[in-house]
Amino acid sequence: MKLQDFFLDVPKLRVQDHLARVLGCAEDGILEYGFGDAVRLTGHACPTVAAAYWLTYLALEHLYPGALAQRGNIKVEFRDDARTGSTGVVATVVQMLTGAAGNSGFKGLGGRFGRAGLIRYKPDLLLSLRFTRLDNGAAVDVGVDMTLVPSDPRVERLMASCAAAKASAAEELELGRLWQQRVRSLLLDFARDPAVFMVRPVPRRHSMNPAVARLAA
Repeated sequence: MKLQDFFLDVPKLRVQDHLARVLGCAEDGILEYGFGDAVRLTGHACPTVAAAYWLTYLALEHLYPGALAQRGNIKVEFRDDARTGSTGVVATVVQMLTGAAGNSGFKGLGGRFGRAGLIRYKPDLLLSLRFTRLDNGAAVDVGVDMTLVPSDPRVERLMASCAAAKASAAEELELGRLWQQRVRSLLLDFARDPAVFMVRPVPRRHSMNPAVARLAA
């Protein structure tokens, strides 16, 4: 399977999953994911898939500075529900990287390692997603403004032709080239642009769950 070369230029995410360690899946439970894994999972590379991958990367980078993020120890809340737009696609990528799952997720082993219920709907969020550590309640909100990443004006016409099954083979190739050009720009040229990828720490008094708050008091 030959993916776009620039996928390899996108930083990879290394996490530690204690369930993977206990079950002997990976040494010390350390797993590594790249943008290509998100593409394989969803079956396509688009700005939405790219943003889902990179927002998760930035959120975990903030929550675990200088350390491996703990997969399975993270709750993720969505401002939009699963029936809205591309929320389901984003959730698929987020679940792969964090282990957080909806109600159909892994229920755990004797009360440990459960991931079900860690993806939730929270409509009052200011940004698209909130990532929260379960061990200490630290949380961060993240969002993306892709209107700041220009798209070639030819894309709209080519997309319409493809959608109507009227595009030639050459037009399909051109659409793919221009489409991936924007994905590349989003992930490499704008990856650290705070106007495009927004990261907002949540004040601890709002992010800490009651059980953690009692322990910290």
